[in-house]
Amino acid sequence: MAQNSDRKKPNILVTGTPGTGKTTMSSALAEATQFRHINVGELVKDKNLHDGWDDEFECHIINEDLVCDELEDMMEEGGNIVDHHGCDFFPERWFDRVVVLQTENSVLYDRLTKRGYAGSKLTNNIECEIFRVLLEEAKENYREEIVVAFKSDSVDDINRNVASLIDWVRSWCPGS
Repeated sequence: MAQNSDRKKPNILVTGTPGTGKTTMSSALAEATQFRHINVGELVKDKNLHDGWDDEFECHIINEDLVCDELEDMMEEGGNIVDHHGCDFFPERWFDRVVVLQTENSVLYDRLTKRGYAGSKLTNNIECEIFRVLLEEAKENYREEIVVAFKSDSVDDINRNVASLIDWVRSWCPGS
């Protein structure tokens, strides 16, 4: 089932609006599969892969070229779970499964306000979810057959999503 690559293990991209549970699900999946969890936001901060700070959205301005350069060798090895709210700048060849997490708006609103999101940052993220911007972005940038959307409103949803992805990993690399 491996795509056109020599990797022994697949790479998974977990994307979605901030607050949909990407890091929580990615961490649980990494623990269950022994894959490497790469939180792109943390990587950008830790390795200084940005072009400064965006005051309006209160986040680093990611230097996409530096991020891709940093990840290239790891991605060739396989066995990675990349966790990031965007997906349009990663090379298509890197991923065997693209998971878009989606959360009901009232649940997402509560999660983001607990994180201190307010004003345009809160509004833009809720609108992003309402209009399924990240699902469309994933479908535009990756083969449709590798893109899946998962509901992520509760711990039960996350557990179901992790179980589903473990099954998928096992089918991708039998014997794991």
